[in-house]
Amino acid sequence: MEFMAHISDDGRKQTVQEHLEGTARLCSEFAAVFDAAEQGYLAGISHDIGKYTEAFQRRLCGGPKVDHATAGAMECARVGSWQAAVCVIGHHSGLPDLGNFRTDQPSDDNTFYGRIKKGQNGGIEPYRDNWHGRLPKAEPPPPSAQNGFSAAAWTRMLYSCLVDADYLDTERFMHPHKPHRGGHEGMERLLEELEKHIEKWAAPKNEINRHRWEILSECLRCGEKPKGVYTLTVPTGGGKTVSSLAFALRHAVSHSMKHIIYVIPYTSIIEQNAAVFKEILGEDNVLEHHSGKLYDMEDAVSSAQCRFAMAIENWDMPVIVTTAVQFFESFYSNKSSKCRKLHNLANSVIIFDEAQMLPTGHLRPCVGAIAELVRHFGSTAVLCTATQPVLGDLFRQFGYAENITELCPDTRALYEKFRRVSFRDAGELSNEMLAEELKNNRQVLCIVNSRRAAQEIYNMLPEKGSCHLSTLMYPAHRQRVLNEIRRRLREGKDCRVLSTSLIEAGVDVDFPAVYREMAGLDSILQAAGRCNREGKRSSAESTVTIFKSKYRSHPLIGSNIGAANEALADGADPALPETVVKYFLSLRDIVGEEGTDKAGVVKSFNKGESGCMMPFESVTHKFHMIDDNTKTVYIPLDEGITLAEKLRSGFATREVYRKAGRYGVNVYDTQYRRLLDAGNIEPLDESSAVLVNMKLYNENTGLSPDCEQETGFFV
Repeated sequence: MEFMAHISDDGRKQTVQEHLEGTARLCSEFAAVFDAAEQGYLAGISHDIGKYTEAFQRRLCGGPKVDHATAGAMECARVGSWQAAVCVIGHHSGLPDLGNFRTDQPSDDNTFYGRIKKGQNGGIEPYRDNWHGRLPKAEPPPPSAQNGFSAAAWTRMLYSCLVDADYLDTERFMHPHKPHRGGHEGMERLLEELEKHIEKWAAPKNEINRHRWEILSECLRCGEKPKGVYTLTVPTGGGKTVSSLAFALRHAVSHSMKHIIYVIPYTSIIEQNAAVFKEILGEDNVLEHHSGKLYDMEDAVSSAQCRFAMAIENWDMPVIVTTAVQFFESFYSNKSSKCRKLHNLANSVIIFDEAQMLPTGHLRPCVGAIAELVRHFGSTAVLCTATQPVLGDLFRQFGYAENITELCPDTRALYEKFRRVSFRDAGELSNEMLAEELKNNRQVLCIVNSRRAAQEIYNMLPEKGSCHLSTLMYPAHRQRVLNEIRRRLREGKDCRVLSTSLIEAGVDVDFPAVYREMAGLDSILQAAGRCNREGKRSSAESTVTIFKSKYRSHPLIGSNIGAANEALADGADPALPETVVKYFLSLRDIVGEEGTDKAGVVKSFNKGESGCMMPFESVTHKFHMIDDNTKTVYIPLDEGITLAEKLRSGFATREVYRKAGRYGVNVYDTQYRRLLDAGNIEPLDESSAVLVNMKLYNENTGLSPDCEQETGFFV
């Protein structure tokens, strides 16, 4: 009997042997990047040997589902590779928890050992008589990656190689006329494009541009340094976006590296940075992967769009720009769709922009992921920010013993060169006192910690020339207001803005004066970056006022405020690098070691969880970069009217949902329940609804539920 792996829609047949060999070649090629070619070949050649059964052949003709993964896993275990075995058993269903191979473990346990036991007890049909090949033995992972956290990371990367190879071999057979993947420029060509782009900056005509050129030139020079962990600590306005790209391209060319990956906290910054990269390198070489940029094969109308849709699946593109949420949640996922791209992180330059935004509650697993990629998978990491967090000790805890190198070493002198503001401590200000101070400024930005404060203080300002920004306004509304703010600033008109923290990072505005409610020092310095941004005034004329308010701090930012108070004690200058270092050390002291891994990810992989070793699936369920206890309310205004009707129809496409996101407001669960109970919203599903009481949406301040503290960012 000839056993088939796939039958195409037009009747073509691929044998199991052909599919195994094709997958094994690809998987071995991918895994060779981190010296695991043998393990890759073993996983690939064994993953579908369970298809050598009459039951699976009936499945190809419409029969019932068949477990075809356990057979290959058992064979991998017999030749001594539990890593390949666990990858094979989960190549469709996801990496399972390893479990614990005890005699009293039930055979219906869905862990790896539970499924193996079920197979040994006859839970699947015999297959060995149908498997005439002999599985090769494979070298184990390096000793430093055979236990605990490192073993989990190594296994997940091998899993990525297998699932991508399996998908690709299947795709090539089933869809031979599908547009080809790849076809992008090589790193050498992209470096040439960058060098051509920056030629015009080589003879700077003012002091600021001269300093920017010095930073850029130093980053290019440092690109030839060895692989490792680097920091790029550049003040706001220092040109770190292009400088970091220059380092990455020169480094990739020097070390024959595959990809450059930018990891960024905010979608607004992603869109800005991606636009810069596309201008320099060409649109076909830059992939954006975030909630505001979705590609769907069904909606693609050109071969270029098809390539982008395919590249989203496995990040096979020279430059990828993505969110921190997408990056780290993929790294800790057990799902094949999310893990598929991970092997393309190996031998890549990974830039973590705004590195201070790595969430304190997940700092250890984030640093652990970066350390693993550098230590075992040939990547280089760059932590890029104006306020560099102190992470050297954490990297050492994860086995990275090398020094972390700063690309622009004289940071204190650099900060003095780019100093554009002076700081003032105003102490505690009531809303009324604050409003009076703001009225005395024709152009001023005030950033507060809560949406309630933003609305209350905004209502105390003159209507003419005043603007409000918060996440209670849908994104398209906020963009219109930002455009109006920029216009008023450009034309010298009155412009008083009350905003929550959403304006701090990645929003290009330039005010002569900024007020910032007490927050983390990194937030204060981000706010300062909106003051005298273009350096057109002296620092003495450009004041950043720090004040305390009557509102209680939300617990999520209470630690940050406490650390900032310690760092700024005795009148310390907020802008000095040593103050920033003191702040991050104080923050770590306040939250403690457990506070930097609140999901217990590192402990779970090092020591197991409830007697279960390597809890891949369990960690996936509990690791979330953002504690998203929010639901979405879509606002039917402007284009949102049509989009809301499409959402109500129940036949909305991914593109409709993407566009509708521009008209969505995230509210907390309690607020959502109040809106629902009062009949103010019409639910679409368990987590979203359409606003029906339009009196609750104000053209100046947005949605009016009970206002809560604004402490996070929504991606």
